[in-house]
Amino acid sequence: MFSTILFYVLSVILVFSSLMVVFTKKPVNSVLFLIVSFFAISGHYILLNAQFLAVVNIIVYAGAIMVLFLFTIMLLNLNKETEPKKPVLIKIIAVITGCLLAITLIGSLKGIDNAPVQNFSDNSIGLIKNLGKSLFTDFVVPFELTSVLFLASIVGTLMIGKKE
Repeated sequence: MFSTILFYVLSVILVFSSLMVVFTKKPVNSVLFLIVSFFAISGHYILLNAQFLAVVNIIVYAGAIMVLFLFTIMLLNLNKETEPKKPVLIKIIAVITGCLLAITLIGSLKGIDNAPVQNFSDNSIGLIKNLGKSLFTDFVVPFELTSVLFLASIVGTLMIGKKE
């Protein structure tokens, strides 16, 4: 009963803050509402017993990514006087594209059956221990290939950024 009420409260907060991200005039306020949205999503992860995803969501998205967004917004110094005017044709194309995306989403959700919600009584689902065990047994080759890819990108970045 408590988790159902908490789910609905978090959902209302998430929908409200997401709408405010889109409709707020000031970019800094929009970023702050996006941080609230990320915290509400983390609350949903905790309700799903996925504590690791909740913590990673808070650390990576609400922490690091939002700081980068704020720095970018502050460095751009967006003013209406310096903002270029968009032609009407681009606005019309944006509306048509948005409508096509909505039609595609509705069409893809139309075929979904109302499957019953699974009740997981096992409290170990979503914990980091199970994630690590699965990562290093079932997915060890993709994990190692990803680490090699990251190493190659770091070396490439250093070579590009290196002064002659």
